[in-house]
Amino acid sequence: MSLFGQGRPFLDALSRQDRETLLGLGAPCVYEPGQVMLQERDTGTFVLAVRSGWSVVSVSTERGARLILALRGAGEVIGDLAAVDQGPRSATVTALGPVEATSISGERFRHFLSARPHATALIMRQFSARLRSADSERRSLASETVLRRLAVRLLELAQRAGRTAADGAVVVELPLPQHDLASAVGATREAVAKALRLLREQDVVHTGNRRVTVTDMELLLLLAQGRAGPPPRGGQGARPGAGPGTRTGPGPGEKGGPDV
Repeated sequence: MSLFGQGRPFLDALSRQDRETLLGLGAPCVYEPGQVMLQERDTGTFVLAVRSGWSVVSVSTERGARLILALRGAGEVIGDLAAVDQGPRSATVTALGPVEATSISGERFRHFLSARPHATALIMRQFSARLRSADSERRSLASETVLRRLAVRLLELAQRAGRTAADGAVVVELPLPQHDLASAVGATREAVAKALRLLREQDVVHTGNRRVTVTDMELLLLLAQGRAGPPPRGGQGARPGAGPGTRTGPGPGEKGGPDV
């Protein structure tokens, strides 16, 4: 599962000439933080080529909540599915911070693709990657604890959107509040708060106002891979090979750590 697109963003993968041609087909637009850029079930077919900023892709659930599917940043093209199949929007896209983009009509975007097989292949590869990610997400929701899913998300944010501080910690400053982080994990805010507390107690992460600092990337990676159990209170998290009898989870007949 992944919050980010796989491989190079669409615009970056185009040649310079094709990129300039595509952007020249549309008009620049600016979105304020929290502004809806694309609305789920809307029938518009224009695409947005993101030049700067971050946006969040989400869908509504039957219970009225929302599930965050992805983050989209500079170089990405969003709204491409509706432009290609001319069906309703499959998700809502909201600006996390200020976003600068170029709006291109669906008809012009389809014409651009039809004249450039390489660009069409890039879009098809993007669709395929999203489908695989969706399959992985369903498997994760059915079989993994909240703690592991949270570790995966935090690791991904640190690797893709973090900056390394002088002390070696990785700081993530995306304006993603805790309830949005819970939506990205597919869990309740209370369950994610509990998992974050466990990570803070073991000095794996520090949290602040819309900021997460990862202080132990090694242990976070082990948690994300399912190779370490939940960090126990007042002790160190289990690591593979830490010593005789060390294991990463509960044995048969034992009660495991918090199922978060």
